[in-house]
Amino acid sequence: MTGKFLWRASKERIVNSNLYKFCRYLDDKKILPLVNNYQDLWRWSVQNIGDFWSVFWDYADIKGFKGQNIYNRNNVFHKSNFFSDSRLNFTKNLLTKRNSDIAINFRSENGFEKSISWNSLYDNVCKLSNFFKSFGLKKNDRIVAYVPNNIEAVVGLLASAKNGHIWSSCSPDFGIQGVVDRFLQIEPKILITCDYYFYNGRKISLLDRIESIISKIPSLQKVIIYSYDDNKIFPEKYLSLSHILENYSADEVFEEFEFNHPLYILYSSGTTGVPKCIVHGAGGSLIQHKKELLLHCDVKNSDNIFYFTTTGWMMWNWLVSSLSCGASIKLYDGSPFYPTIDVLFSYCEQHEFSLFGLNAKYIDYLKKEKFSALKYNLDKLKIITSTGSPLVDESFDYVYSFLKKDVHLSSISGGTDVIGCLVMGNIFDIVYSGEIQGPALAIDIDVYDDAGNHVGSQKKGELVVKQPFPSMPVRFWNDDDNKKIMSAYFEKYENTWYHGDYIQTTLNKGYIIHGRSDTTLKPGGVRIGTAEIYRQVESFDEILESVVIGQEYKNDIRIVLFVKLSKDKSLTVELIEELKLSIKKNCSPRHVPAVIISCPDIPKTKNGKVMELTVKTIIAGGKVNNLESIANPDSLVFFQNLKL
Repeated sequence: MTGKFLWRASKERIVNSNLYKFCRYLDDKKILPLVNNYQDLWRWSVQNIGDFWSVFWDYADIKGFKGQNIYNRNNVFHKSNFFSDSRLNFTKNLLTKRNSDIAINFRSENGFEKSISWNSLYDNVCKLSNFFKSFGLKKNDRIVAYVPNNIEAVVGLLASAKNGHIWSSCSPDFGIQGVVDRFLQIEPKILITCDYYFYNGRKISLLDRIESIISKIPSLQKVIIYSYDDNKIFPEKYLSLSHILENYSADEVFEEFEFNHPLYILYSSGTTGVPKCIVHGAGGSLIQHKKELLLHCDVKNSDNIFYFTTTGWMMWNWLVSSLSCGASIKLYDGSPFYPTIDVLFSYCEQHEFSLFGLNAKYIDYLKKEKFSALKYNLDKLKIITSTGSPLVDESFDYVYSFLKKDVHLSSISGGTDVIGCLVMGNIFDIVYSGEIQGPALAIDIDVYDDAGNHVGSQKKGELVVKQPFPSMPVRFWNDDDNKKIMSAYFEKYENTWYHGDYIQTTLNKGYIIHGRSDTTLKPGGVRIGTAEIYRQVESFDEILESVVIGQEYKNDIRIVLFVKLSKDKSLTVELIEELKLSIKKNCSPRHVPAVIISCPDIPKTKNGKVMELTVKTIIAGGKVNNLESIANPDSLVFFQNLKL
């Protein structure tokens, strides 16, 4: 199986890329003779894990003491460690620029916009960190944020990390219970929030929810509030962020902590229970993100980096790390389609994005709407990254036909568990339709069958990582005996990271992800990835979105397909037959759904992922406990009332 040739970087661009310069650096240091073949470089990186990370620390100019113990492999995978005698400060590495250039720009869907310089960002971070110290916070104390994706959120994170506190954030689209389910577990001392936010033309208050949240999290000692777009005065029981920044001096002491000092607590989706709290370390997050940004995305010092994300998704943490490359970051709060479908492309043109990070479902929607961005001046745009779900062949073609012809389209995949990517793009290789270009450097991935055997080229199986990597979780919160972390990643294969993606390699040494392992379909015992069906179904103009599940039926599994139809379209007998014929012809007879049903809406996470497992659970008569993780919980009513 091979995709269609779509794009190759020019020789000039390759030679001027960070990836090529890194290869030259390896050659100059007599570590590896000059290569410009990505597979050779990746192979060296996984055969020499310690050497790779050691030399990358130097190349990336990580600020801190590297130490001598670069890589200590333990017999237990997750107990292996990197840079065990190193010291660094995460925030210091993100605030190396000191000038009046723009560090962060923020835009709201309502048109409000503001920016902050590198000098002012440094000052505000140091002032807020001084307040945290004055308040008596110690390292490892938790600071939580219930905030939109704006400048103040980044200031809060960097001030927290500067002092060795642990940061955790939820986006404002989470309701009260969703916030409490997450924050209550980690017993924070300070909550940072905003007065309101905007979405799809609505101004939505956060202050109305704060008292309920405070009452349910007894560990909270103070609430810091800032105003979205003015200097509003708040009740005295709350602290004003603007008041803190006006009255505290800048504390410019950057204490250095151990490599695995906790930086973030992120959360599993938690659709069937209380979310798991995943602790990520400062060093692992920093060095992994810098590798991905510098070597895989070719981020340069003068670049402008944008990712459409909220503060509740790990891509926000990834975006903030772009500051460590000296790049400016661009933030957006609101709907990507309000007030018009082109709002993000207007932002891209005006602020000259170098990297435009998007959700695959967003690209699919633009394709459905036949939107074209070719009228925009996107000359500065070098790379479009796509994640969140598999990007299908037709969407690759769409990007090059209707968004930009000369651009590096990089489909990337990893997740919250690794706070980064396992497979992604690179400037050396060709972009083929439907394919992720290859494995990330120093990530020793493979594809296994259920018995733990390598499946070979072009065969489907489980995505695994065979050697440790720096951005593994430091631990799970409240998991002293490591039962949760072992269950999550090491239960299926002994001492090998099981990631939970159903994947295959291609003739081009790339990868195709066919969906999550726990939602693969097994009619007649034959394993089928859901992404294969979605590709066929969503090529129909009559269908906006779909969700496919496997249902236990007469001692077997039958495939059930739910479709959300375009306006004024209906699920006719003719359309059903056309769908089945397309799936049979382009996939196989086993892929053909036994039942196709029209539904009013498709349940999705707040990051836009279709919730197959949730629908499957409901259809099987199970209960979904954590509705707060669902972007559109009302969509579940249809499935709860359905009799199949």
